[in-house]
Order: sequence, then C-alpha cells, then structure tokens
Amino acid sequence: MLEIFLLALALAADAFAAAIGLGATHQNEAKSQFLKMALLIGLYFGVAQGLMPLIGYALGFTMLGWLADGASWIAFLILVALGIKMLYESRSVNDDDMRINLSHRTLLSLAIATSIDAMAAGFTLNLLSINAYLACLIIALTTAILSILGAYIGQKSGTWLGSWAEALGGLVLIAIGINMVI
Repeated sequence: MLEIFLLALALAADAFAAAIGLGATHQNEAKSQFLKMALLIGLYFGVAQGLMPLIGYALGFTMLGWLADGASWIAFLILVALGIKMLYESRSVNDDDMRINLSHRTLLSLAIATSIDAMAAGFTLNLLSINAYLACLIIALTTAILSILGAYIGQKSGTWLGSWAEALGGLVLIAIGINMVI
C-alpha cells in the first residue's frame, strides 16, 4: 500500500504544480466561482491521472519499450509548448487581466499533458503484485485532492507572486517537460 501511495504522490506532483499556477491567476475570483474552478481542476487532473496508468497497464508488456520512451517525448513537447504559451501570455497580460480562461479544452489539455508520464508508470503495475484498479483509484483520488489544494495555495500565494504567477507556471511546466526526457 505504501508503494501505491508513493507512486500516487509522485504522479500527482505535475498536476499539483499546474494547479498552483492556475489558482494564482484567479486570485480575485468570487468564492463560489473559485470553488467550482478548483473542483473542476481536481476532477480533470484526477480522472486523467487515474486513467493513464490504467491505459499503460492494459497495454502491458508488449509495448513497454516503445511507449515508455515515446510518452516522455510527447509529454515534453506538450508541456514545453504550454509553458512557452504561458510565458508569452504572462508578458502580454495587464495586471488587471491576469486570468487564464479555464475552458474544458484548456483543462483537458493540461490534464493530459501532466498525466502522460502516468501511462508509462502504468506499465510497472504489471510488474508489481498489486491490484491495478485500486492503484489507479488511489492515484486519481490523490491527484484530485492535491490539485484542489494546489489551486487554493496558488490563489492565496498569488498576492505575493503578482504578475509573475503565469510566468512561474510556464517555467514550472517547461521544467517538468525537460525533466521527463532527462
């Protein structure tokens, strides 16, 4: 069980960092609107983090080498592209207009980008003597909880991060992407 929880924490780290950046750009949001947004962030990130290892588990041993290597590069490209976009937008945004439009498409893109490495981790579930479905549920719940918490941390810390919140989020995404291929 400890193994599953540590895996869940490691896989949730990307989503947690992204949620902090998203929360920081919505610091002036009404309480009810922010709660809805934080729950959506948790839902999207949690479901993606729970499904990706299940996909990796289902694909099994036959494709382990090919997809494990490819998943890192796909995640790298998506995260770096999103990071560069956030950096660009952070320089062209007024202090009064720092909010990122959190459409379902944006949330889905971020959720997939931050969970692609979880697919590769799903391959390892075949090697461990654990219930893969239980592991994926724990990963999903851990990610959802940490993402909601991250959004709130970001909202509160946004006051001292100021206009650099989006740039910081972009840099974090780029760093995570680079870390995927190192």
